[in-house]
Amino acid sequence: MSSDASPIVQKLWNYCDYLQDDGVDYSDYTQQLTNILFLKMADELTKPPHKKKSIIPKGYDWETLLNKSGEELRDHYNSILKKLGTEKKLLGLIYRGSENKIRAPAKLSKLIKLIDGESWMTLSVDVKGEIYEGLLQKNADNSQKGAGQYFTPRALIEAIVDVTEPKLGQTIGDPSCGTGGFFLQAHNYLNKKYEKTMNPDQSKFLKEKTFHGVDLLQDVIRLCAMNMYLHGIGDTESQIKEADSLLADDGQRFDIVMTNPPFGKKSKEKAWSQTGKIEVNSTDYERGDFWTTTSNKQLNFIQHIKTILKPNGKCAVVVPDNVLFEGGAGETIRKKLLEQFDLHTMLRLPTGIFYAGGVKANVLFFDKKIPREDGKAWTKKLWIYDLRTNIHFTQKEKKLARADLDEFVKCYNAADVSKRKEDTKDEERRWRSYTYNEIIKRDKTSLDIFWLKDDSLMDLENLPEPDVIADEIKENLESALESVTELIENLKNK
Repeated sequence: MSSDASPIVQKLWNYCDYLQDDGVDYSDYTQQLTNILFLKMADELTKPPHKKKSIIPKGYDWETLLNKSGEELRDHYNSILKKLGTEKKLLGLIYRGSENKIRAPAKLSKLIKLIDGESWMTLSVDVKGEIYEGLLQKNADNSQKGAGQYFTPRALIEAIVDVTEPKLGQTIGDPSCGTGGFFLQAHNYLNKKYEKTMNPDQSKFLKEKTFHGVDLLQDVIRLCAMNMYLHGIGDTESQIKEADSLLADDGQRFDIVMTNPPFGKKSKEKAWSQTGKIEVNSTDYERGDFWTTTSNKQLNFIQHIKTILKPNGKCAVVVPDNVLFEGGAGETIRKKLLEQFDLHTMLRLPTGIFYAGGVKANVLFFDKKIPREDGKAWTKKLWIYDLRTNIHFTQKEKKLARADLDEFVKCYNAADVSKRKEDTKDEERRWRSYTYNEIIKRDKTSLDIFWLKDDSLMDLENLPEPDVIADEIKENLESALESVTELIENLKNK
């Protein structure tokens, strides 16, 4: 984080501790700050040198907060949130469902003065974005629920964008966009790469039509919309919408999809039974464009992505290990993916990089192809980079850095993937390829492939922490139980 952004992040975050006594937790604070910060910046845009027409309705703007105090301030602020939540476009998206959780008028007044003390629009887009990213990062650091659940490591996002190599004029989709991490990094990548050659039309396309995101959670949508606005993406319109991506094909198609769908294998819904108890039911998504029906969310996201990608489009998707080996629908989807797409790369991620404990995940990279007339599979060779065996990171002392992914990026060879190299003489190599025929012969077409010796299995002193081991056992048992349950359901339906 830059020297300009860091002090402001710390100042704003320190105030959160002050508000905790009022019952405002870390995730609430980021939301409250978003509401107030947007009002201040909208006000600054109406003044020199910008002199733009205010997008905030008269009587509900920043200036009306500055001359009030006590309960009058609190009541007026509540009315602002209610009014803006009924607006359309970006304004309504950011404020819809918002409520003031800073009950003490004196504390609300202090936060407003804290925000008023900075000239936000004089800061560069990069610095404003860094400030907000810094707050989201602290939110995730302090809350393994909330933001921590959907916060993808920035180092991983940077590496994924670097090897995907987006180009000006391409559309980029994320059906589970979270706070917009992939969009922001892609925007930064494109700005830097084409800084000297970008014409006005290309600049307008980048700002208004390149990025398209969907997420299910209203609070997350609000954070994402604000995050993108602060980074100079979009204007009064928002490229983000609140919806369940898996429900239907909305017809949009993208050149690139980069996404990290939420962890948790089952799609579930709650309902009241006749006895008055809450029952949790698994949700199967019945879609004609899907290869098969399953309640496994990650498998359904794979199927959704195959639909929304344009021909020759690129995808990078983060998936948990169960997507690689689960039977039934999982095997069907893996076979279809290998046959109809070029599944050319897999990055096996280390443990300890996500806030959810014990998560074992991977990144699948594949390209969409037009149907072949000869009936052969599009995937010829799958290249795997093992960044997991004998490697472990933490959220505090040993965080994943972009440099930790340098070797993977080099091996990926995005400039020409057909010229990748493998050192077959090095038995400890982390980069290795498997042919389509080798993979298709594996039990259940499993992609859960390792070849390096795991030292922790040989040396008791190198075993993971007990909670990590317990989470892994739980994950394996749940996956096995779900496979058996799916088998029983299939047998009943025959």
